[in-house]
This record gives sequence, structure tokens and C-alpha cells, in this order.
Amino acid sequence: MCLEILAWFFTFLMFYARYGMKSKIWFQISSIALAITGVIPQVIMGMINYWCTKELDLFTFIIVLIIGYGMTIGKKQVKKLDKWAEAKFSRKTAKY
Repeated sequence: MCLEILAWFFTFLMFYARYGMKSKIWFQISSIALAITGVIPQVIMGMINYWCTKELDLFTFIIVLIIGYGMTIGKKQVKKLDKWAEAKFSRKTAKY
């Protein structure tokens, strides 16, 4: 439960660092922390679940699908989403 809370915290920090602060270093730090607290534990849980049950159940199947999607067509969609979010959330400085 603690890892899930931390993963959500780092998710929001990652988006704030990327679009609010426009800081590459904080974006990278929060991305790594998100992987450590969110992605890696879920993958490990899926592997343990498969080793214990010796069958591919819905939980493990969904994790494999998400990883496969992220490594293939998901990359293009993330780039499109990033361009949209950059345009939507970028701060426009007022010129006086």
C-alpha cells in the first residue's frame, strides 16, 4: 500500500516537473522513482503470481499486455499525448 501511494505521488510530481516546472532533472528523478515504486513491484508481483500458480491468470496477462503495449505502439501515442499536454498546460508568460 505504501508503494502504491508513493507511486501516485511520483506520478503527480513527474507531470508537475515536466509541465509546471519544466525541469528535466526533476522529471528524470520522479520517473525513476515511479519505476521503482510502481512499475517494478507490479512486474515482480506478476512474476511471483505466475511462479506460484503456474498459470497465466488475468492479473499476469494484463501486466504482460501493458508492458507489450508500452514497448510497441504506446510510444507513438505517448509522444502525441506529450505534445497535447505541453500545449495545454504550458504557462504562457504575460508580456506587458
